[in-house]
Amino acid sequence: MAIHRPGGVTFVAVLTWISGALDILGGTILLFQTSIASTVEQFGGASQLIATALAGILVGVVVIVVAVGLLRGSNGARIVVTVFEVLSILLSVFLAITYPAVAIGEYIGIVFALLIIAMLWTRRANEFFRH
Repeated sequence: MAIHRPGGVTFVAVLTWISGALDILGGTILLFQTSIASTVEQFGGASQLIATALAGILVGVVVIVVAVGLLRGSNGARIVVTVFEVLSILLSVFLAITYPAVAIGEYIGIVFALLIIAMLWTRRANEFFRH
């Protein structure tokens, strides 16, 4: 019997895919900034700018692969997303304590991370990822 993908898993996967696409787009746009002296200077040189752009593109590709894994029911993809969301929560707590001016934004980020984790670990999601 086929287990249908829960809506929460689809929602998280779509957001993850969009995030990856935006990373690729951002990295690609950054590659075209190598002729702008002020941008190159902000990155400490052309090689650092290019490295940052390529890293952004690579991260985007990995994120899209993880999103596709979520859609296909890969438990490994679910674990990768969960680990990154837990790391995001820890970083947000640190930033909220260290920089109180950004605390509200960090608290919102924590809520979203907790919602993502919750959607990936519901009873229905567990059934989907186990089959």
